[in-house]
Amino acid sequence: MSGRGEVVHIGCYTAESGGRGTGIVAARRDAATGALTPLGVVASTASPSFLARHPRLPVLYAVNELPAGEVSAFRVGGDGELTPLATRPTGGAEPCHLAVVPGGSHLLAANYGGGSVSVFPLDEQGVPGERSDLVVHEGRGPDPERQERAHAHMVSPAPAGGPLLAVDLGTDSVYRYDLDAATGRLVPRAPRVHTTAGAGPRHLARHPDGRRLYLVGELDATVTGYELTADGSLHRRSRVDASGRPGHVQPSEVAVGPGGRFLYVANRGVGTLAVFDLRDERPALVAEVETDGEWPRHFALVGEHLYVADERADMIRVFRVDPDSGVPEAVGEPVPVPSPTCVLP
Repeated sequence: MSGRGEVVHIGCYTAESGGRGTGIVAARRDAATGALTPLGVVASTASPSFLARHPRLPVLYAVNELPAGEVSAFRVGGDGELTPLATRPTGGAEPCHLAVVPGGSHLLAANYGGGSVSVFPLDEQGVPGERSDLVVHEGRGPDPERQERAHAHMVSPAPAGGPLLAVDLGTDSVYRYDLDAATGRLVPRAPRVHTTAGAGPRHLARHPDGRRLYLVGELDATVTGYELTADGSLHRRSRVDASGRPGHVQPSEVAVGPGGRFLYVANRGVGTLAVFDLRDERPALVAEVETDGEWPRHFALVGEHLYVADERADMIRVFRVDPDSGVPEAVGEPVPVPSPTCVLP
């Protein structure tokens, strides 16, 4: 990016999903102050609710969270402008998350409505080809409204090899797969990991040590810590509340901060960011900070700053994170963005 600061892309809900956005927004980030300056909509596309980048190429990917789900690929220009490259059907309803495997050979999407995971091969330019696999989860959980069937919510490739993890809110499960790079197919590793019944697992965060990961339960408002072994097994080590606030709490995003000392959890309903110290086996709540909105759906850590997308308050809130205490403090004024759902540094 140019010396004027790096470009951040922001996904949103559009009218197709009851949102107020019209596509992917670009914003320029001042690395010193953390300030975001919106540059406008750079891709008009339906409900690009989650975004990801290619690890080596200037290519951005978006889910289109629609009843007939799609993924879209865009070439990224030097000022954040996006040029459409391809759109592919996912084969499942309402894709809500996607990720590129570390080597950049394949794109994976989690279909929430379809309860499935899609795989797309990527060519040398990062353009997705025809879908190479679609794995459909089966089952349900105890919540009759939210867990009436499988609802894949996240797909997480291992940063340094090892199995891919697919989080399913509907079946209270984390599924493990190996990706056959030659065929682009997912090979299940049995057995799947069962969470606490009714937890409704949503997103997970991997610790940089490669041995720990943290899973948020959207339905029971918890954070469960696991030890990840070399063979891809998950062993539960801890379970704590995601928030200390009264009210209906729905955790959304979770991330481990730089250095691996602190864990951050966004809590919808109560509108907070919870900060946990990870130096002991059981995460310890350090602080719970107001986000100035009710529905922090996603956040991103960039350098010493943290950016919260509040879907219902139509804003991105900028925080500076104290490197010693780990606690975020709001800086500047909220940045207006309609129905933001994802911040991609």
